[in-house]
Amino acid sequence: MRFRDGMWLVAEGVRAEYAEEVYSFTKNEDGKGLSLLCPTRQIRSRGDVLNLSTLSVDIEAVFDGVLSVETTHWQGARRLGPNFELFPGGKPETSNASITSNEKATTISSGSISASISSKAHSFDIRFHATDGSKELTSLLSRSVGLAYTPGPSNPLQTGDMRNMQHYIFTQTTLSVGESVHGLGERFGAFNKVGQTVTLWNADGGTSSDQAYKNIPFWISSRGYGVFIDTPERVELEIGSERSCRVQTSIEGQRLKWYIIYGPSPKEILNKYTILTGKPGKVPSWSYGLWLSTSFTTNYDEATVNSFLEGMQARDIPVEVFHYDCFWMKAFHWCDFVFDAEKFPDPKAQIARLKSAGLVKKVCVWINPYLGQASSVFKYAAEQGYLVKRKNGDIFQWDLWQTGMGLVDFTNPDAVKWYVSCLEGLFDTGVDAIKTDFGERIPTLDVEWFDKSVDPKRMHNYYAFIYNKVVYEALQARYGKDEAVLFARAATAGTQRFPLQWGGDCESTPEAMAESVRGGLSLGLGGFSFWSVDIGGFEGSPPPWIYKRWVAFGLLCSHSRLHGSNSFRVPWTVDNDDKTDQGCSAVLAKWTTLKARLMPYIYAQAQESIKLGIPLSLRAMCLEFPEDPTSWFLDRQFMFGDSLLVAPIFEESGTVEFYLPKGKWTNFFTKEVKAGPGWFTEEHKFDTLPLYVRENTVLVLGKQGETRTVYDYTEDVEVCTYQVGELATTTLVDSTGKEVAKLEVGSKADKKSLDALKGKWNVVQVS
Repeated sequence: MRFRDGMWLVAEGVRAEYAEEVYSFTKNEDGKGLSLLCPTRQIRSRGDVLNLSTLSVDIEAVFDGVLSVETTHWQGARRLGPNFELFPGGKPETSNASITSNEKATTISSGSISASISSKAHSFDIRFHATDGSKELTSLLSRSVGLAYTPGPSNPLQTGDMRNMQHYIFTQTTLSVGESVHGLGERFGAFNKVGQTVTLWNADGGTSSDQAYKNIPFWISSRGYGVFIDTPERVELEIGSERSCRVQTSIEGQRLKWYIIYGPSPKEILNKYTILTGKPGKVPSWSYGLWLSTSFTTNYDEATVNSFLEGMQARDIPVEVFHYDCFWMKAFHWCDFVFDAEKFPDPKAQIARLKSAGLVKKVCVWINPYLGQASSVFKYAAEQGYLVKRKNGDIFQWDLWQTGMGLVDFTNPDAVKWYVSCLEGLFDTGVDAIKTDFGERIPTLDVEWFDKSVDPKRMHNYYAFIYNKVVYEALQARYGKDEAVLFARAATAGTQRFPLQWGGDCESTPEAMAESVRGGLSLGLGGFSFWSVDIGGFEGSPPPWIYKRWVAFGLLCSHSRLHGSNSFRVPWTVDNDDKTDQGCSAVLAKWTTLKARLMPYIYAQAQESIKLGIPLSLRAMCLEFPEDPTSWFLDRQFMFGDSLLVAPIFEESGTVEFYLPKGKWTNFFTKEVKAGPGWFTEEHKFDTLPLYVRENTVLVLGKQGETRTVYDYTEDVEVCTYQVGELATTTLVDSTGKEVAKLEVGSKADKKSLDALKGKWNVVQVS
């Protein structure tokens, strides 16, 4: 939201007041915080303290490398929930906090980061910097902290009635020359957000607009710091767009709190951010295999499902997970958790037959948190008080999506227990994973929740967290802590704890594939390790060339699912069963097999990604190469783990342009070595793309012809070395993710480390 009209004028209908000086400050009793009293005009006489507003700016040392900054106008405003669950893994000790003063400034330090408040009279000047003085990060300067009214009152008496007046708090942190900003959730526009206006408000808007399903109030700067905005409500950001040299953050309310996190590397920033909001959950090795969906509005039954899986098996394309989308239930009955008896007369037996026949290992079904009134489940939930209500006591209903649908009220503990019991019925049927769709269009007006302490506006984004948490923990309770898998669409800060997420409704176009890449890159910078996409695009029917290009991209995401809207995504329906080596079936089989061979590398990298709170794939190039300025602008390629570079192809011709950072890179397919930094252009058929291995890499592969996702990652493997120097290492894990050994290769390697390998393994020097 913009409060000014250019640099000199206030926006029409707005009254804005700014912290003009730090009049005084007090130290917290524990010595880890400062409270600054900041009047909205300079105090030069005793009369100046009357008839004006003040802002409190509280700065606190949180833990090493992290400071919190909270700005408040009226302290008496209620603190309504919900709030983000911070430090779910425990809060680190704040052992290196200190407050020091000299004639120039008062400085509060939290380990490696400090904030210095200028001692100059009648000034407002707060500088955030590395404690050792090596780097200045950002600042709060003149007209950078304030409050605003709209419509703007002409005198203070009018603020006695705030019912028809909005009140905002805002801060503006400085942007340095050349600084770029990244993250803020799954955003589909330009990767660098400078110049953009961003609203953090979950919406079902597809992948081709400024709306997003996953709005994460956290961003990373190329200068080595990140900012986490600690509120689930609507946040408006002007990122170099109101003032080109500042990032403005504003909320409607009386308080705005954010944390500034010093890395200095982006990996360290994400590690600290995910200490705050939670580390990603672990997902089982079977989930990395190919998922096949029925698609959305297609007509399917038990025979259709069988034909899909038998067809995939006949074409040597292993399916790890089969997904039943919406119409496993009757029309108008979503979501009543009951298989359509006409289409699936005995779902439990059918699922058991699919698994026993080896056609699929696991089964997933689609759900959402809405109840259409045509189902008896709606009546029951309404009678029990399990649905969100209007303020007059009616059930909140509308006809958007499902006729007369109600919304499950997850603030009601009894509603949660009931919802979990419905899920347990699915687990009894043989369902292993859940696609938690929707959860974005959560009403905020004329709404009353069971928990009266929550603010409906704060519940809008937060609903995604509580909805996914309920389902994820139900899966954990049934199958084990590390065996739970979601396929979730909506998210907010902390939802990375409940993997995995997918990119939502994209079109079947190359432009939409590029949008999806940008969305996955941005979400990964919010602590999400695992991400997927609708291979082939969701909307429309992809022509064969787009389907095959998307298959190559999709099988190099952490998770891979074939899914569409009104057309099937089994390969033979896309190209009339082209049986050549460049046909859809052959291409899908090749990429599925490649991912299976890569599993020793993928699963080891996954464990490290969870530990650090970084993406497995898509991993933005700047996470691995932060010192390379180009890496902060690359949004058509990514890293898969720390050693594989992937450049999807968006042209039917197979022409692709990509960038290699400094070092030697080996083409995985041709073994050709190229030296970076530099841009390169290649042409590819459908069974290859630019897949480059970083120098000094030890890449452990499954045996030739391996098609399974779950196998012994230490047996019959191929240990490939790429431009290895005196010593290169890699971690070997088993199929549960447990570390087995650290393999060493090179002239200074401990050869005994290879003793962890079993069977007919070999070491191959590739380049």
